[in-house]
Amino acid sequence: MTTVTPPTNDASTEDPTGFTALESGVRSYSRAWPVVFDRAVGAHVYAEDGTEYLDFFAGAGSLNYGHNNPILKKVVLDFFADDRMVHTLDMFTTARREFLETFHSTILEPRGLDHKVVFPGPGGANSVEAALKLARKVTGRESVINFTNAFHGMTLGALSVTGNSMKRGGAGIPLVHATPMPYDDYFNGDVDDFVYLERLLEDGGSGLNEPAAVIVETVQGEGGINAARAEWLRGLSELCKRHGILLILDDIQMGCGRTGGFFSFEEAGIVPDIICLSKSISGYGLPMAITLVRPELDVWEPGEHNGTFRGFAPAFATASEALRTYWSDDTLEKEILAKGMIIEGHFNAIVSRYPDLGLINKGRGLARGLQMPDGEIAGRVTAEAFQRGLLVETSGPDSEVVKLLPPLTITEDELRQGLAIIDESLAAALG
Repeated sequence: MTTVTPPTNDASTEDPTGFTALESGVRSYSRAWPVVFDRAVGAHVYAEDGTEYLDFFAGAGSLNYGHNNPILKKVVLDFFADDRMVHTLDMFTTARREFLETFHSTILEPRGLDHKVVFPGPGGANSVEAALKLARKVTGRESVINFTNAFHGMTLGALSVTGNSMKRGGAGIPLVHATPMPYDDYFNGDVDDFVYLERLLEDGGSGLNEPAAVIVETVQGEGGINAARAEWLRGLSELCKRHGILLILDDIQMGCGRTGGFFSFEEAGIVPDIICLSKSISGYGLPMAITLVRPELDVWEPGEHNGTFRGFAPAFATASEALRTYWSDDTLEKEILAKGMIIEGHFNAIVSRYPDLGLINKGRGLARGLQMPDGEIAGRVTAEAFQRGLLVETSGPDSEVVKLLPPLTITEDELRQGLAIIDESLAAALG
């Protein structure tokens, strides 16, 4: 009989709220923020004792329009009050039709996209799994190219194309049928873009199985706010076309306006074959995911990919309203870019203030990161920020990046308040 020793890092003294006696030790965010949260409005959340926190986390990017957005909250309340269908699988409903028509007219058509919409399940990993399965079905190939420091989800298929060794280690089995390649600037500009990948694809002796697809994030959120250059993304798209490889764009965290445009790849001017969306697509933090596929790739057999909660109708309703409210014109996009420049300027000033630390300012739009010398310092900064009333997390392979994902609707005053807290927290962490 195998004896498993439980981890020793979940003592009751670590969690005075008492949750550890009842809940698995796999928890993560509650370790960094050991309070019991109760209410939330806009960019602010409140603990049960009334303590207020400014939120630069936004549900890991699933609350782009803030907590309990009043416009979207009315949609939810009216939806339930009218006894609308909630659980619908893939049955036709008025909420589903409204979302499909609104998404087409507001998002796809203005951008010249004709992708079909797949509802793969409630979360981002479902969207990635559907993309990987479809790419393999279409091409008849098994291998997928992914990138260093990528993160695509925690299910086995999504985990196989994820880079983080700790997360991969949780799989319990070998993760196969994926080959990692260097992400943009992995070699600090010392190696030409795609020279290694191109050589492997062209060399019959390389041992690289012919790939079905390449999966990529334009900005690696969990990987450390690594932003790919537009020219690198264009080069990747062209490489895929030359070699008959499908391009899967994982826009789960960086889509829905996080970097400025609704899709994070718009700046590069590319058209992915398959696009993965989740997190903020529902607008209200309700579980929802979609996978967008070019029409000629829509070769599923009926029921070949499905899931019980792929038709959560309240999420369709809030998603439709979010699209109408925030994406019928370019007002929000301009605001995102302007607020992003405020963070960029502020972080540049911090980098200049501490020249010996080697800090790095990273990101695009309202996906921003400040890379510290190591994870210990970054952890101290976020801990100090929490004590000062700011929720902010770390990312990167060694948790060395202080990562900012504030709501897109945050006010300039709230944004500057949070940045001031980061200043104080960095000074305290170094002192």
